[in-house]
Amino acid sequence: MLDARQTSPYPAPVVDTPAALVVTRLTLTRFRGYDSARLEPDHRPVVLTGPNGAGKTNLLEAVSFLAPGRGLRGAKLSEVERIGSSAGNGTSAGWAVAAVLDTPTGPVEIGTGREIGPQAASGAERDRRVVRVDGHPAKGQTVLAEHVAVVWLTPQMDRLFLEGSSGRRRFLDRLVFGFDPAHAGRLSRYEHALRERARLLREGHRGWNGDEGWLSGLEDQMATTGVAVAAARRDVVQRLRAACGRAVGPFPGADLTVQGTVERWLDDGPALAAEDALRRSLRDSRRADSDGGGATLGPHKSDLAVRHAQKDMAAALCSTGEQKALLIAIMLANARLLAAERGAAPLLLLDEVAAHLDPQRREALFDEILALGAQAWMTGTDDSVFGPLGGAAKRFHIEDATVTPA
Repeated sequence: MLDARQTSPYPAPVVDTPAALVVTRLTLTRFRGYDSARLEPDHRPVVLTGPNGAGKTNLLEAVSFLAPGRGLRGAKLSEVERIGSSAGNGTSAGWAVAAVLDTPTGPVEIGTGREIGPQAASGAERDRRVVRVDGHPAKGQTVLAEHVAVVWLTPQMDRLFLEGSSGRRRFLDRLVFGFDPAHAGRLSRYEHALRERARLLREGHRGWNGDEGWLSGLEDQMATTGVAVAAARRDVVQRLRAACGRAVGPFPGADLTVQGTVERWLDDGPALAAEDALRRSLRDSRRADSDGGGATLGPHKSDLAVRHAQKDMAAALCSTGEQKALLIAIMLANARLLAAERGAAPLLLLDEVAAHLDPQRREALFDEILALGAQAWMTGTDDSVFGPLGGAAKRFHIEDATVTPA
């Protein structure tokens, strides 16, 4: 181990380090500021240093696309493509991220990116995200959750506890993906049915006599998938609550609950009863929903509530430093649970996190990462921040979208 870390008053917890989940090769093509780039990390944590605007966060975003979803920035596919890229005929060329990973079940190759289709009648390009696993096309991106779990913390998440509930739901769903890969598909089906129902209700509001069977079918799908989504969130939050209820070193304990009407129904009775209740609610609220849009009730209205366990204080009322420490505590508890249950800690993407921690918390974070055997991708402008890691990290210097092993 490292001499610089041996004096820490917060020793790393003793765990059985599982087989790792690590990226051993990452290739970018026309991605953000990179025309092309290739990194070959190893099983150590990855440190990316360089000036602001050099392209460090873009590399983390590329790794985040190895999991389902829109990446750590929540970007549209067209926004990710390098500005000025062209296929030569006036259309966009698309972008790609490819990776080789070591997983607990063996190596896997993943490729994903933007595929440009024929122009629509409006003249706009049609695009979709394509995924390949070991060279074979996948039907959708949800298959990625079977191979990769990714959790990230970014500066934009510093206000997670202060802003609207949608960001907290997305944060929670990313945690659930790691434990239940099928959650991504259920969530996608629920959101699709929610959008289709809203469209039918809008058309009905303008005098269209909709097909009652079609509308009822959408509401039935929302009831079955919606309750399954809520149940998966509730199950993961209960496990996380047990895992991060106590303080670990300088990081506070976090008390987590998921709040919503569907969750209350699940607390009070079986899932089938909750499905029936949601189905009835959707049917009874059609008129109100046609006026207001969306749906008055469902798991898309749920919220993740977090409290500082030692202070018994809502996270929104805690200091900025305490809120960041709570987020890190939840992330580490999630990684420990995944390491025990799935066989490997998730990939951790930590954008400018270490620089804003005091030295004790910074050392404790590094200790936890090393004890878990997690491949954490960490960015910073000051390489000295990562000094306590010594040779335990693989380092790259990033400048003007150029990657140089350090």
